[in-house]
Amino acid sequence: MRQGNVRAMMAEGATQLLATNGMDGTTFAEVLALTGAPRGSVYHHFPGGKSELLHAALDVANTFGRAELESLRGRPAVEVVETFLAQWRRLLVEFNLRAGCAVVAVAVAGGDPQLREHAGSVFREWRELLAGLMVDGGVDPESAPSLAMLVIAATEGAVAVSRAEGDLQPFESVATQLIELVARRMAH
Repeated sequence: MRQGNVRAMMAEGATQLLATNGMDGTTFAEVLALTGAPRGSVYHHFPGGKSELLHAALDVANTFGRAELESLRGRPAVEVVETFLAQWRRLLVEFNLRAGCAVVAVAVAGGDPQLREHAGSVFREWRELLAGLMVDGGVDPESAPSLAMLVIAATEGAVAVSRAEGDLQPFESVATQLIELVARRMAH
């Protein structure tokens, strides 16, 4: 296995662990167990320690999130939001309500301010991209930024509540309201 592949595999594994176990449950031992990477890989690929691994995991989450959103370019805004929500629903169902957002896991953990800032920059990128997609999809340019913020914040909150309650219903309730709101905000 090439050196770059081991690093990428470990960062992807850390992203998955952040989503399911939070920051405390994202240890090098857990990453190695999940990915099968050799023990010597830890400080070879991440000489900056856990912080460097978590920054790499945030980059993975950002790249994945942006690609998922970008794939919706050119669609009506309501379809963009429906698909965005469907992707989160799929994650909740696939992991039996035990997975959430890796970026949220970092943002709420406290501790390292650089990691928190990195998480904030990921959310800003997602919000700006989603706002642009909504404008392209028929939402007023002045409304799109706050609507994108609402969609992301409400979705993240709904994911957290569904996980905590062990029930998909809170997510579905929020999803229905968001779709209705975006449909009303589209220019006719």
